Amino acid sequence: MKGFWRFLTMLGAVFILILFFNLMRFLFFNQVPFGKKIAILKVKGVITDTSYYIKELEKLSKNRNVKAIVLRIDSPGGAVVPCQEMYDEILRVKKKKPVVVSMGSVAASGGLYISVAANKIVADPATITGSIGVIMQTMNFRKIADKLGIKVITIKSGPHKDLLNPFKKVDPGDVAIVQNVINDVYQQFLEAVSKGRHISMDKLKPIADGRIFSGREALKLGLVDELGDLQKAISVARKLSHSPDAKPFEVKKEKPFIDRIIGGEASLFFDKISAILKGEVERKELMYLY
Repeated sequence: MKGFWRFLTMLGAVFILILFFNLMRFLFFNQVPFGKKIAILKVKGVITDTSYYIKELEKLSKNRNVKAIVLRIDSPGGAVVPCQEMYDEILRVKKKKPVVVSMGSVAASGGLYISVAANKIVADPATITGSIGVIMQTMNFRKIADKLGIKVITIKSGPHKDLLNPFKKVDPGDVAIVQNVINDVYQQFLEAVSKGRHISMDKLKPIADGRIFSGREALKLGLVDELGDLQKAISVARKLSHSPDAKPFEVKKEKPFIDRIIGGEASLFFDKISAILKGEVERKELMYLY
């Protein structure tokens, strides 16, 4: 029995030591490094939620050690409003310190939208960019529903409340309303590119029909400033910030505190326990993911 309690005591001591060392690492080794730094913040995938990026940009803009920010963009774009929010945040940040975009494999549509807010844009020769435009898609199942004998009953407050209802006949009035919205948002895109890249509307509109460009083509059109990789973008950031000796560091996405202290599966474990205590049943859902 004494041996069992001795084992539990040793196990507890080991756990406390692990907890202590992880706490020290969290407190002292997860901050922005000292000295002049160039922060590298990666924007990857479809842009649907920019809260993380905006929070990080705000923090970096206030950090005196960070002399410039390089946004490494590898994204085909995303939802309109998140892209506009990101664009606005970059405009705010560059009033305090330079922001340089490094385009990866693809920085098209919304990826280009947020890029034009930066001080400089560096693209690889083979980067896919451009795709200036706005798109909304839907499907119409009217004929299939009729064949299957399915009738959808819609009760609405106005003639356009079920806008683009996939089970009704395509309504030209609905299409016209959506087209007007798309035209307005498209005009906002044009204005952002024209202002950010100093390209007149007359020169911009002929190439802003949704087509894509390589990085090399984009340079000729004035959509980017230079050709080069991430290291080139860092070099440009050093020059703009007058900090030739600034060291680059990548901004890592912070894990929840409990994950840092105990381990990567901690949050999942405690969420499961919480759900059980609340009497919740685990659900399995079908999801459409891009």
